[in-house]
Amino acid sequence: MTESFRRSGEYDYDDPQGPYSQQYGYSAPVNPEWPPPPAYEPTATSPLPPVEPEQPPERRRGRARGSAALLAAVAIVAAAVGGATAYGFQELTGKDGVTATGTSTAVVPAGKKGDVAAIAAAVSPSVVEINATLANGSSTGSGVVISSNGEIVTNNHVIAGAQSVKVRTSDGHSYTADVVGTDSSKDLALIKLEGASGLRAAALGDSSGVQVGDSVVAIGSPEGLTGTVTSGIVSALDRDVTVPTDESQAQGQGGDGSWPFQFGGRNFNGDTGSSTTTYKAIQTDASLNPGNSGGALIDAAGNIIGINSAMYSSSQQASSSSDAGSIGLGFAIPVNTVKSDLAKLRSGGRN
Repeated sequence: MTESFRRSGEYDYDDPQGPYSQQYGYSAPVNPEWPPPPAYEPTATSPLPPVEPEQPPERRRGRARGSAALLAAVAIVAAAVGGATAYGFQELTGKDGVTATGTSTAVVPAGKKGDVAAIAAAVSPSVVEINATLANGSSTGSGVVISSNGEIVTNNHVIAGAQSVKVRTSDGHSYTADVVGTDSSKDLALIKLEGASGLRAAALGDSSGVQVGDSVVAIGSPEGLTGTVTSGIVSALDRDVTVPTDESQAQGQGGDGSWPFQFGGRNFNGDTGSSTTTYKAIQTDASLNPGNSGGALIDAAGNIIGINSAMYSSSQQASSSSDAGSIGLGFAIPVNTVKSDLAKLRSGGRN
């Protein structure tokens, strides 16, 4: 039986190692010249990973400064590109305009695409009636608002030779307008309302994507009936339409305010005269009548794809009033032509 206590006097506390000193300690060296071994065996430790030398402060600061300079340069370039883009957009749409350009946008909700009522509700506030006072009478047409401060695109023949121009918006407000620029070679004009603000600008789409058979809506003021809406399809593209550039030829040739033009070698609504210009047009079967000139041709999403410019009315040849009116032959200036001409019109060009 092993005892668990110590008998008195078995060993002395003066020996710090006790009776087991020989078991765990080391014996004295045999050769006194040798150095004494350690009192215990060293504990093995894992080697520490090498420490990379710290970069000099000057070099670190230089790298930080280099990174900051690079970021600053990137920010400057981005700001310049953004500023140039914004400037180009403003120059195209007007300083205070909200006109969408370049690509088509969803003016009407996706679920209402192609809905004539939805398109009319969305775009009608952007189409106006124009009344021009001429030396020998008056002219009535339509126009499309392209900026909230009252820039309006219309046909040149609507305001050609005008002594004064009055505009009525869809909500019944009347304004006096100034002619800013004209381009008879494209039958386009830009007018500006006096004291207007907060108008709803139309969304200018992309006529390059228009296809034959596409549904379209026309809004204008035929015979002074403001906000008249008709619908149809795109009948053809790139039709060569010839129109007069002489102001004396531009008004009243048909006796009812219709505008003369030439298509397929035939004259419609009177004689175009000797001073003419020809442009590529979108043909539509949407009902167009005198007074629709300068109004909007709109796609299924509510974007302006053309400015209505020429239409044939059979009233001259009609033997009765029941035969008068549109016969489904109307033409519109593609909106991309309008957008490419805006800078010239805004600069005050007259020709």
